[in-house]
Amino acid sequence: MSELTLTLIKFGFLAVLWIFVLSAVSVIRTDIFGTRVPTRPVAKAAKAGKTPTPATPKKKTPKKRGARGRPSVLQIVDGPNAGQSVPLGDEPLLLGRGTDAAIRLNDDYVSTRHARFASNGEQWFVEDLGSTNGTYIGSQRITSPVPVPLGTQVRLGKTIVELRK
Repeated sequence: MSELTLTLIKFGFLAVLWIFVLSAVSVIRTDIFGTRVPTRPVAKAAKAGKTPTPATPKKKTPKKRGARGRPSVLQIVDGPNAGQSVPLGDEPLLLGRGTDAAIRLNDDYVSTRHARFASNGEQWFVEDLGSTNGTYIGSQRITSPVPVPLGTQVRLGKTIVELRK
């Protein structure tokens, strides 16, 4: 082979190597810091010390008090954060290691944005958000939103959570 061909092969290999290194750094940065979430005007006003005013008023739906079989909290049963709980409302709950999570889990096997619990008004669903180690109900890994009955254990990494009254 000519010297020109060898030089071109060396530069090509070097370019591919740099592309690999930069993509690896990008993946690591995303895993450590999470993805950029657009801030809402309400959050900016709260940071500035002003009283936040929502852009559009929300319609309040009457809550069914004492509805049978309806969970009221999401409880961490086992894992590094055992004992923590979050009251359930109308908004979805994000679980993960990221700062934007409703419950910030100190579990090395949990992704930054691991799973989301959401309600359709009648029942709660859990959805895996593309986590590395997966979200499990029992021994079955979930890949799409799955209904979660009251008292069913959901495993995220080494952490187990369940919906309770």
